[in-house]
Amino acid sequence: MKSIGLFGGTFDPVHFGHLRTALEIKETLRLDEMRLLPCHTPAHRGLPCCNADNRLQMLELAVANEPDLICDDLEIGRGGVSFMVDTLTALRSDLGDFVSISLVLGMDSFLTLPKWHEWQQILQLAHIIVAARPGSEMPEQGIIGKLVHAREALVFEDITEHPFGRILIRHLTPLDISATRIRQLIAHSRSPRYLLPDPVWDYIKQHHLYETVDRSTDI
Repeated sequence: MKSIGLFGGTFDPVHFGHLRTALEIKETLRLDEMRLLPCHTPAHRGLPCCNADNRLQMLELAVANEPDLICDDLEIGRGGVSFMVDTLTALRSDLGDFVSISLVLGMDSFLTLPKWHEWQQILQLAHIIVAARPGSEMPEQGIIGKLVHAREALVFEDITEHPFGRILIRHLTPLDISATRIRQLIAHSRSPRYLLPDPVWDYIKQHHLYETVDRSTDI
């Protein structure tokens, strides 16, 4: 069975924390593909600082020389608010029922899952891989605790040999990098180099991105 990972986000901008997470999961689970999926308009957070075209171009530059990572423009091409259930429905229609699709979420995002649009349908369309930092804890009670108890995958094969329906908790190499920090550095005329790929930093400078974001935070 073919196995595909999906790692969504605003990527505003994409940085090494995103890229390392995606690559590590792809290699560890031996997925056939890992797709990075920039959203058009996020459904559960404020608007990105950069428009969709800029964020897509930065992501394409970031993965241009990494054959194990693919930039997927599905949500940006669709436009409007990017609801993950719509994206997964479209992918299922395109790929069929006999492909393993895994949605990669950070722990913070996973804990907000019950607030997502039609969230109960997501595990009928895909697996969820939770990218957890060492030491992070999954709640044992409540909606999320019960969901994990009922759906947790104990071995990688639960993900790669079935098309959907399981939750895998995966502890990854922590990289303390955030897009917020990068935007703040740029707004204060400081370099974010070594936090993100050089072609992305060159693109940001060329297009004068993030120079006017909120400078009120001391760094």
